[in-house]
Amino acid sequence: MKRFLILAACLCLATSAASAQSVGEKTGVNSTLGISPSTTDFVKQVAISDMFEIESNKLGQQKENDGDKKFAAQMISDHTKTSTELKGLVSSGKVKAEIPTALDSAHQGKLDKLKGLSGADFSSSFRSMQVDAHKDAVDLFERYAKGGDNNDLKNWAQNTLPALKHHLEMAQALEKQK
Repeated sequence: MKRFLILAACLCLATSAASAQSVGEKTGVNSTLGISPSTTDFVKQVAISDMFEIESNKLGQQKENDGDKKFAAQMISDHTKTSTELKGLVSSGKVKAEIPTALDSAHQGKLDKLKGLSGADFSSSFRSMQVDAHKDAVDLFERYAKGGDNNDLKNWAQNTLPALKHHLEMAQALEKQK
C-alpha cells in the first residue's frame, strides 16, 4: 500500500504543470517512469546540458592530459553545434520555448567543484561527470524522440541521439583509463 501511495504521488507530480519546468523533470520522476519531457523542459535541459559540457570541457582542455584534451575538444565542438541547432529551431519559430542563458544551480555547483580540483582528483571527477552527463542526455533525448509534442524537435532529438550515444561510449572509455 505504501508503494502504491508513493507511486501515485510521483504520478501526480509528474503530470503537474509548473511554469518553467515540471516537477517530474526536476525530480527525475519523468525519467524513472519513462515519461517524455514537455518541449519547454526538453529545451531547457538540453541548453543547460550543452552549456555545462562546453564549460566543463574547457576546463578539461586546461587540466587534462593529451587523450583527455582530444575528448574535450570533441565535446566542445559537438555541443556548440547542438546548441546552435537548438537556437535555430527556437529562433525559426518551429519550437516555442525559451533558451536559458546560464547554468542552473546543480550544474553550476558541479562546474565550481571541477574548478577547485587538479591532478588525479580533477581527472576522476571530470570523467565521472562526463559519463553521468551523457547518460542523462541520452535518456532525455530518447524520451523526447519517442513521445515529444513537437515534431521538428522530435526529429532533431532522434537525429542527435547517435552522436550522444557515441559521446557516452567515449566518456565510459575515458573513465576506464583511471
